[in-house]
Order: sequence, then C-alpha cells, then structure tokens
Amino acid sequence: MEAKIKVTEWPERDETDIEAVVAILRSGKWGSPDLGGAIKTFDEEFAAYNGSRFAASVVNGSVALRVALLALGVKPGDEVIVPPYTFFATASIVAETNCVPVFADIEPGTYNLDPVAVEAAITPRTRAIIPVHFAGAAANMEAFQRLAARHGLVVIEDACHGHGGEYRGRKLGSLADAGCFSFQSSKNMTSGEGGAVITDREDAFDMVNSLRNCGRVKGGQWYEHHHLGCNYRITQLQAALLSAQLKRLEGQTRRRHDNGLYLDSLIEKVEGMRPMDPVPGQNLHPRHIYMFRYNPGACGGTSKVEFARRLAEKGVPCFRGYPEPLYRQPVFRNSSFLSYDQARRVDYTRVHCPVAEKACHEEAVWIYQNFLLGSREDMEAAAAAVGSVAKALREEAARKK
Repeated sequence: MEAKIKVTEWPERDETDIEAVVAILRSGKWGSPDLGGAIKTFDEEFAAYNGSRFAASVVNGSVALRVALLALGVKPGDEVIVPPYTFFATASIVAETNCVPVFADIEPGTYNLDPVAVEAAITPRTRAIIPVHFAGAAANMEAFQRLAARHGLVVIEDACHGHGGEYRGRKLGSLADAGCFSFQSSKNMTSGEGGAVITDREDAFDMVNSLRNCGRVKGGQWYEHHHLGCNYRITQLQAALLSAQLKRLEGQTRRRHDNGLYLDSLIEKVEGMRPMDPVPGQNLHPRHIYMFRYNPGACGGTSKVEFARRLAEKGVPCFRGYPEPLYRQPVFRNSSFLSYDQARRVDYTRVHCPVAEKACHEEAVWIYQNFLLGSREDMEAAAAAVGSVAKALREEAARKK
C-alpha cells in the first residue's frame, strides 16, 4: 500500500501574523506616503537579514526589477541579457523600460543563465545582465561579475526564487549591483503581493526610493517631483505581515534545504530521473521549486506532461513547468510589443536556446516549495510515487510492443 502524501499548507501562519496585521488595523495608519512606520521597519530588517546596506519594498517583484534597471542607469534602446527559462516578468520589464531583451541559453545542470552564452550575446549596446537564481539555485555570479567588469555592465540578481538562500555564506540577492525579490503568494516569503530591491549602492537606493514614491527626493517638497516615478509603495499592512514572516524564513529555508537534499538522494535512484546538479559553494538552497529531470526515453517514450499528470494523481504537488521558453511567448514571437527603436525590432522567431527548449519540452518537472516543509516520510512517499509512475509507464510501453 502506498504511503499517503501530505502537503504542508501555504503560507504557514500563526497568531503573530494576525496580531501584527491587527495592530496596524487598529492604528488607522494603513498607508505610509512618508515610507515610515512598519514599512521603514521591514525595509531595515530585510536589508540587515540579507547583509545589504539598503532595502526598498515595492508593490511586486516585477516592479522591483523595473525600478532597479532604471536606478542603475539603463537607457531606451539598451540591450539587457536575460534567460529564456524564467517567469515572464524577467524579460517583460526590460521591454517596459524601452530596452531590448536578449535571450541567452541556460546551463543543463541548473537551468540558470549560462555565462558562456551570455558572453556570446554581448554587443556594444549591452548594458545589463539579469541572472535568475532559478528555483533557488545560485547563479554563477562570479562569472557574471567578471563579464560586467570587462564590458562595463551592471548586474541585477533576480532573486524572486532566492529568499534566504546563501552562496559562500552570502545571501542571494546581495551579490551584485542590486537584488530583486517577490513576495507574491507562492513565494517562500509572502504578503500576498509585494517585492523589494536590496543594494549596497547608495546612489541606486536613492533612485529606487524616488521611483517608488512618485519621483520625490530627500529634502524636496511634497509636490516636487524629480524623476518619472510612480506610487509603488507597499502598505503598512503588508509590511507588518512581512516582518512577521521574516522571523520564520530562516527555519523554513533550512527545512527546504535539508528535505531537498534528501529527496535528491532518493530521486537519483529512480530509473529515468535525475536531480538537478548541486551548485558548488551554495551552502543554503531555498528550493523555491524542487526540480528534477525526467527522461522520456527511460519511461517508454511517454511525454513529460503525461508523467507529471500521473504523478499529481498520486498526490505529489507537481507541475510540468514552463511549456515554452520566453522567446516563444506570443508577445515576443509576434513582436506585439514596441521597443524604443522601431528600426531595431528583434525577430524572436530566430532565437534558439536548445537547453531551455529541452527543459520545457522534455525534462523539467517541478514540485511546489511548501511540500519541502514536510517530513522525511513525505519525501520518501513522493520518491516512491515517482518510481511507481515510471515503472508503470515502462510496463505499459512494453505491453504495446
């Protein structure tokens, strides 16, 4: 008889979260145009937690990426190198800032941006690189920093999967000119929606601060606007909730890290399955997604989609992941967005990133992060389900021959 698979409810919460929000409700001070109160408290706590000088909370992770790009000096028409295997916003915010997204392929072992592919994509118009710590696996930041120094570029970490993760003892998001986070409902730390930018650069922080607060600047008048900013502030309610959530992040991260390693050790024993490669030097993996690689050829030629469907039927909270790389999304494929320089509109139908395409079409299977908050017995039950489905698929294929 198969063991029952239990899935930890997400988000985890208790009375401290409720009390934090109720205190703000009772105060009557729900917003904070001056960025004080609970917003200031959270920003300072989040900066300290990540070992950064500054943090600025904003309405979501997409906006965090956008204002970070602007604060670090990208100009209309600049090229920004991004991975094709990531959420839409990593590329869409580049277009929103009137810049040109340039897709470089990913590494087969981590699904993170490949530094070799990035170097090949650099042109005189390149201004920035946005590596993603995909699923929480640390991107090769040393390689990107070397490229940036050689070519005069800025580097922005998309750490929207990276909450609490560490690389060589430093928090993900603190390894470049700026790091960006999301607090959307699925993320490892959440207030339903929200985001943040962290940085050690005071000039970048001052600009992010201005852009999130309608273009105001320190020492300026209330109705005095120096930059084309907007109201990207979070509310006092969200900030209070984030401060409460931050207190449990470290413990949750270590649970995901340990369970992820244990699940890796079980998955690698299943025929046709491979865990993702470990990142040398990553001492704490936040596992926003637990991923493993599926081999259709070892399972009777059955598609990844069908495998994931059957695995989900057994109670494993899994998903087939992205169906296509970003450059095949209609907005890019049909050139339905407008870049700053219409004469330079990119033909994304010509882009081909074979590793990303294989991840989308054949390999990548995702398990949701909250499952890793369970017990070792839950990990064993999930691995047993993976083995059971794979075996059934091989047997079905053999009977058809």
